[in-house]
Amino acid sequence: MGSSLTISHVILLISSVVLATGVSGSIIYNGNQLQNNIVQTVSDARETMSLQVEIVYATIDESTTPNSFVIFAKNVGRRSMVDFTNLDVYVGEYGKATFYPYKADAEEGDWESGETAILRAYPTPDDPSGTVFEVKIVPFRGIGASYMFAPPP
Repeated sequence: MGSSLTISHVILLISSVVLATGVSGSIIYNGNQLQNNIVQTVSDARETMSLQVEIVYATIDESTTPNSFVIFAKNVGRRSMVDFTNLDVYVGEYGKATFYPYKADAEEGDWESGETAILRAYPTPDDPSGTVFEVKIVPFRGIGASYMFAPPP
């Protein structure tokens, strides 16, 4: 009777160790998954923060037909922008800004950190009219900027 009790205790001890190992392995795996998700989220946030645009100046170019919006925007982030097609430009009368197609007058290639790019937005179908205008630039992944300006006298 004594040896059967000892054997059953050994079996219970071994099964407890196996169960504890399985549970601790699962906890460690889930902890690593959580850590990886947090690291990825922080990395994505850092990537977003590294592209930042600031509008230096904006005006209406009345020497073109039709008149166009001219926007001087500076990349003040740490990362260069390689694709202008992922840059949304909204321009218009204050409170009524709409998306406009634009043409980048900057050199082809990257928009390096610290460089100022000249963006032109060509309104359709009318010339811009109003007393106060606003422009908003929003990169695909990054921090955008907005700017209010008056038309030239």
